[in-house]
Amino acid sequence: MSIGIVLQQMAIIFILIMTGALLYRRSMISDETSKQISALIINLCNPALLICSVFDAGPKASNSDLLTGAFIVLLAYVVLILCGHLIPHILRVPDEDHFAYRLITVYGNVGFIGIPLAMALLGSGSLIYVSLNNLVYNILIYTHGLSTIKAAAIDSVNHDLSDDASPLEREKEIAESFARGLFRATKKFVNAGTVSAIITIVLYISNVSVPVLLSDTLTHVGRSTTFLSMLILGVSVAQMPLADIFSHKKLYAFAALRMVIIPVLCVFLFRLFTDNVLIISTTALMLAVPAGNIPLILCKQNNLESAVISRGIILSTLLSFLTIPIVTLFI
Repeated sequence: MSIGIVLQQMAIIFILIMTGALLYRRSMISDETSKQISALIINLCNPALLICSVFDAGPKASNSDLLTGAFIVLLAYVVLILCGHLIPHILRVPDEDHFAYRLITVYGNVGFIGIPLAMALLGSGSLIYVSLNNLVYNILIYTHGLSTIKAAAIDSVNHDLSDDASPLEREKEIAESFARGLFRATKKFVNAGTVSAIITIVLYISNVSVPVLLSDTLTHVGRSTTFLSMLILGVSVAQMPLADIFSHKKLYAFAALRMVIIPVLCVFLFRLFTDNVLIISTTALMLAVPAGNIPLILCKQNNLESAVISRGIILSTLLSFLTIPIVTLFI
């Protein structure tokens, strides 16, 4: 794996992020436009990009390799969930920020950055394992992730209730908030990300021929994913003062743990179960990507304060220009 290719890909991502920041500062992208583009990416562009990986004419992985890849991906997320509970205590972050650190620990940018990065560094053969990663990711984000957000939102509601509210009123408000969250979580479990990952895996295994009209259409839609997602991240950069982004020391320690130490240690862990270099490399690369922005979008949808997540996404993305090349030395 060439370090030069890694640096080139990260440089491209940086340029696209700065383009988004510039467009926002020049009022060519508004807050409302940013929300609409985010919805477009999640529901259309990213699923299309994932499905497009099936159309490549390269060699296919065996069913045994797919099962091994699925096991390694599940193992990786078990590690991340455990680390999500440990890291806030290790870094001694305030209790009210624990949920944010859990989210940015477990949910990396495996779609917006992970897919094109895996394609560039490991080739199209890695994308089936990225699809497995995205499937597990989408199942977890709307179960574990959303329950984490809902729990934090309930705590916030509980804290914001007036002091003269009776215990009965307090319990009723919390119960209603939880019920609404559970209902929405059940509805969102079947979403574009989950469905597209399943379609990708089914098409890959079945080797079904897709009409050119459909495959070319999806390819054109999918190609816009990286550009649009980086624009939105650039909007977040433009909205936050640089001093606020770079002044939080705990986030530097978080980036070192989450984006270097955990992926490198997992490389050695994965080697205990398989010698398939592509599976190990792809999964480790997905562990090395910066924090993803879907948790931020879900927090906004649930009216939950997400400044720590915003800072974590932006800072980890900027630091990834250094951390990803380090991790690639081991994979």
